[in-house]
Amino acid sequence: MTTGALKKLRSELRDHAEPNVRVQLVRVLSPAEDDELLGVRVPVMRELARQYRQLPLGDVDVLLHSRVHEERFAGLLILAEQVRTAPAAVRKALADFYLARTDCVDNWDLVDGSAHLVLGPWLLDGPSDALDVLDELAGSAWLWDRRIAVLATLALIRAGRFEPTFRLVLRLRRDPEPLIHKALGWMLREIGRRDEQLMVDFLDRNLAELPRITVRYATERLAPGRRARFVKTRQ
Repeated sequence: MTTGALKKLRSELRDHAEPNVRVQLVRVLSPAEDDELLGVRVPVMRELARQYRQLPLGDVDVLLHSRVHEERFAGLLILAEQVRTAPAAVRKALADFYLARTDCVDNWDLVDGSAHLVLGPWLLDGPSDALDVLDELAGSAWLWDRRIAVLATLALIRAGRFEPTFRLVLRLRRDPEPLIHKALGWMLREIGRRDEQLMVDFLDRNLAELPRITVRYATERLAPGRRARFVKTRQ
């Protein structure tokens, strides 16, 4: 594909813009003043990403640096599509490409729609520096780097590897941002879907130190009686 494909993709995104969706996005995303929202639904962007998955990385880079929110999102989804079918050596290069541009991943929907899909397969390859990279992200002053670290572990959770998530929960339990507290609780809930007792045991050991929002998110799927024990403790 050529830059002609990039122009066509940008045109298609605008063709699928819906004013009512834009209003909803402004409300839930609280975008920066210089962030332009078109109002394109996520399933539409996913389908476009599949159609344009062969877009050159140079064009993906252009999308990621756009101030149009949906162009950044589409670029991340295209990157995820490329990771999905790439061999291990290429997955590393694509992960590096993503990690060098996390300043473009600047809202929760962009993080949540990309971190586990782009970094996850690379993490599952088992590189020796994987946990170091997660720790570096978790130590960043950039909120979205920290959320990327947490959300990237969803791929590990789905593969039955829970310890990296537990480590990050303890590392970030005093983070000042509620969006991190929510992400930690979400990932604990995902662990609980696979091994409820393990997640409950972790909460029992660390409950006094965990943010209230984290506990509430983590226990959403527990039986009411079992959940009440944790939620009442952290009110």
